[in-house]
This record gives sequence, C-alpha cells and structure tokens, in this order.
Amino acid sequence: MLLTAAIEAISLARLALLALPLVAVFYFLVQFGVGGKRAGMGLVRMLAQLLIIGYFLKYLFEATSAWPVLAVLTVMVVAASWIALGSVAERRSSLFPSALVSVVVGGTLVLLLVVFGVLQLEPWYLPSKVIPLAGMIYASSMNSISLAAERFFAERRNGAAVLDARRTAYNAALIPIVNTLFAVGLVSIPGMMTGQILSGVSPLVAARYQILVMGMLLGASGIASALFLQRLVRDESEVTR
Repeated sequence: MLLTAAIEAISLARLALLALPLVAVFYFLVQFGVGGKRAGMGLVRMLAQLLIIGYFLKYLFEATSAWPVLAVLTVMVVAASWIALGSVAERRSSLFPSALVSVVVGGTLVLLLVVFGVLQLEPWYLPSKVIPLAGMIYASSMNSISLAAERFFAERRNGAAVLDARRTAYNAALIPIVNTLFAVGLVSIPGMMTGQILSGVSPLVAARYQILVMGMLLGASGIASALFLQRLVRDESEVTR
C-alpha cells in the first residue's frame, strides 16, 4: 500500500526552526575567517525575493490573458541574458545582443516544444505551468552561456585557437547539467520530483515529469550556449581578419 500525505502549509513558527543550522553556518563562517556578510546579504535577498515573487505569482496565476505571461517571459529573457554575462562583465554591453538572441532562440524553442507538444496546455499560456517551466529553461540557458563565455575568453587569453576555445568552452558549459544527468535518481531526487512526491503524486508520474525537466534543461542549455559560442567565433574571426 502506498502511503501518501497531502502537502500542508508550513507555519512561520516551524519554518523558523531552520534558523538553527543557519546560525551554525554563520558561526563557522566567522570562526574560519570567511566572514558572514555576503552569506547574510544573500539570505536576506532570498527571503525578500521569494516573498515578493510569492505574492506576485499568486495574482499572476489568476490571469485570463496571455499578455501578462508574455510580459513576464520578456523580463525573464532580458534579465537572464544580462546576468549571464556577469562572468565577462567588461564585455557585457557588446555581448548582450548575442546572449539575448541565444537565450531567446535556444530557450524559447524548447519552451514552445514543451508547452505545445509535450504538455499540450489549455490554454497555452496557463501561468501556473508556463512561468515555472520558463524560469527553469531560461535559468539553465543563462548558466550555460555564463560558463561558456568565461571559459571561451579564458582560453583565448591563454593563446588557444578560436575553434579550440569553442570546444573547451562548450564542454565546460554543459558540465553541470551533464553531471546532474548522471546523478539524478542515484545521488539526488531533483526539486520537481521531490515536490510532486511530497504533494502526493505517484513517484512514477513524478519521474516522467522529471525526465521532461532534465530533457528540456539539457536541450535549452546546449542550444543556447552553442548559438552564443557560434556568434563569438564569428566575431573573433572578423576581428582577426
């Protein structure tokens, strides 16, 4: 017999229990001479951002038009493209158009395939499904482009040829997602699958959704970073002519 329990709201009092291990972490940060300022700022930002997005999504999920969803997707794409170039901040302005095109094409193609092909959502702009999926896709594209950019220019500074730099950068960009493919189900049960199981969904159904997530993340990351690196190769080739 499969034992399941409906997911319940966590009271603030019980959520506050997590402060205990966090206090220990901050103690070690200070004890080891690292300092807790950055971690503290990150924790405060996380709390503020999640509370704000929680209230925002509550109202967004009630949208009956595609326009609010498209507006949110636009903000996601622009923000992801800008943040992705933090690893090469000195080139951010010049590379932003390339990053934007790569995220839009690589991420949006995968999102459209998931929305219209795999899930066949009705309506297609269903906010409670499209926004979380888009967030995962664009974030994965952002991370892969960030890694690709950093490694490409590092290789070029070390004297590597353009195509060699592209090969090394593309491999580096996909390391996190490929490692996750090897570890999923063996080392870890990922977030979406864990959330669904906690909410009472059958593990077999949850596994299918996790397969969907892993496939779309690899697809979006691989396509976006490849497009970005192709544009870098083209730009570098034009400079060296």
